[in-house]
Amino acid sequence: MSKTLIVILGPTGVGKTELCLRIAEHLGVPIINADSRQIFAELPIGTAAPTSQQQSRVKHYFVGTHHIDDYYSASMYEEQVMSLLTNELFAASDTAVMSGGSMMYIDAVCNGIDDIPTIDDATRQWMKQRLEQEGLPRLVEELKILDPEHWAIVDRNNPRRVVHALEICHMTGTTYTSFRQNEKKQRPFNILKIGLTRDREELYSRINNRVLQMIDDGLEQEALAVYDQRHLNSLNTVGYKEMFEYLDGLTTLDQAIFKIQSNSRRYCRKQLTWFKRDESISWFNPDNIKEIINYIDEKLKE
Repeated sequence: MSKTLIVILGPTGVGKTELCLRIAEHLGVPIINADSRQIFAELPIGTAAPTSQQQSRVKHYFVGTHHIDDYYSASMYEEQVMSLLTNELFAASDTAVMSGGSMMYIDAVCNGIDDIPTIDDATRQWMKQRLEQEGLPRLVEELKILDPEHWAIVDRNNPRRVVHALEICHMTGTTYTSFRQNEKKQRPFNILKIGLTRDREELYSRINNRVLQMIDDGLEQEALAVYDQRHLNSLNTVGYKEMFEYLDGLTTLDQAIFKIQSNSRRYCRKQLTWFKRDESISWFNPDNIKEIINYIDEKLKE
């Protein structure tokens, strides 16, 4: 396998963007974005999406390519990235760069994802209406009856996970569990994973400051622009949930900022826990750009 996918991963706020730009410029390749929220065009500030200036330096894929009311999933991402790599990027270069912090998106490309059937529009709309009319607890109880095995492990507070499992149950007439094989797929290319991390206090400080910068950049106005669509799953994420509480008059702006900082740090810990389980990741401080580039160059020679 002469082709190599270089995966630059790490928690929110660690400093992936500039490092990835430098690596992509060094290799002369574009960047495949692996962030499940930066794909939405309406959310550049709250998701810290690459700016137009950064995208002018290096071509980015999967940034602002969809809208918040579009249906999108990790399985769709896997299919599209594999097609992009096979048909375009690896035809032009022996290397490709993917960067992000969305654990499931990265795993979908590196390990594959179960071949879950695509939900048809009628079923999706029906379940969306049921969620709004009946509420999540009622659907959780239904999942317990239709697929008790998945009910036992699913995050029952996550409407997207619960609804998706029920969509599969109703559309296929069998359980969601029956489609979950968790078998790692073989890829026709090498995968080199670079993990980025910092001392925890430094990382937390960067996260706190980045939230303040988002506020200065207009996060409140961005949240207000999508406020009428706040029920969408794409907006069920850190930064927007807290701003919607503020816009609803349930908290002050200072309280919303504090919550965004706290929830961002919690998400950071979740990301690190997930990534640390992967022994194939080589870890670096993102400030050590020359060291990381030299490491990549040496690995590509092997």
